[in-house]
Amino acid sequence: MLSRYRFLRSTYLYALVGGKSRKRFIERLGDLFHEGGYLTRPTAQWQTINASYMPVVYALGSAGKNVLEQHGVTRPSLSSLTWNAGRPGRHFQHELMVCDILASVEIATRADPHVRFVSWPEILAHPKMPQATRENSKPLATRVPVTYKPPGSHKLQRSNRLLVPDAVFGLEYATPLGNKYRFFALEADRQTQPVFRRTLSQSSVLRKILQYREIITHTLHRDRWGLPNLLVLMVTTGERHQANIMRLVEEMTAGQGCGYILFKTMPALASLESAPLPDPAFLTDPWHRAGQPDLFINRP
Repeated sequence: MLSRYRFLRSTYLYALVGGKSRKRFIERLGDLFHEGGYLTRPTAQWQTINASYMPVVYALGSAGKNVLEQHGVTRPSLSSLTWNAGRPGRHFQHELMVCDILASVEIATRADPHVRFVSWPEILAHPKMPQATRENSKPLATRVPVTYKPPGSHKLQRSNRLLVPDAVFGLEYATPLGNKYRFFALEADRQTQPVFRRTLSQSSVLRKILQYREIITHTLHRDRWGLPNLLVLMVTTGERHQANIMRLVEEMTAGQGCGYILFKTMPALASLESAPLPDPAFLTDPWHRAGQPDLFINRP
């Protein structure tokens, strides 16, 4: 699991691979940390006041990486953010939020015999994945040109910046007519990114929405990532922030709404004083859409 997820709390690790004894499992994680450096404990987690009372966050240590390489297990990127991050802990809380969300979805699929989690490494290895993307060191990074004319302005803004989803994953559904698939790009927002900026040259939610609209309208997800379809999941930590983004989508579509951008608010992911548990709601509860009915992603 830690070869795919950069960070995982001990509670998530236990839900994914634990045995009968939770206590013994936690002890074993400690052994792998203390004896030989197979696991590490990112120092950024100790900056919160209640850190010593929360489940420990683990990452793969150098010895763990060596063992996996010896057994032919490489570490393909789950997402460009978690794989290509800069200094350790630079974006720790955001990266951990991405891992919390994805691991929650994967854990929830294990309780549903009709839904299977499709990880990014599996997607990357699929024969339909373009060879150029598979060989790219940053396979999810794609340059997307967009234009936008702000309301009341006659000046057309342009941008040709990179779009890098926080993660890409899929769900496989078993149906009487055969297996069906949906694929998702995840955007996790701790309310640190503004909805608007004065210019598209600066990162904003507006620019991301424009870029995803361009990707889906022109099926760039198929050409660049080998995905037959794509939905965008936007997870925020505040109701007001989500409402502002959904209002923006309605304004951009003249009230018609958008079917491929889905929203969910999870305030618990913003807390630095408590640790969220794996949450099946990411899979089982409805996702909201601006101007469109809610969508259940656990249904084909």
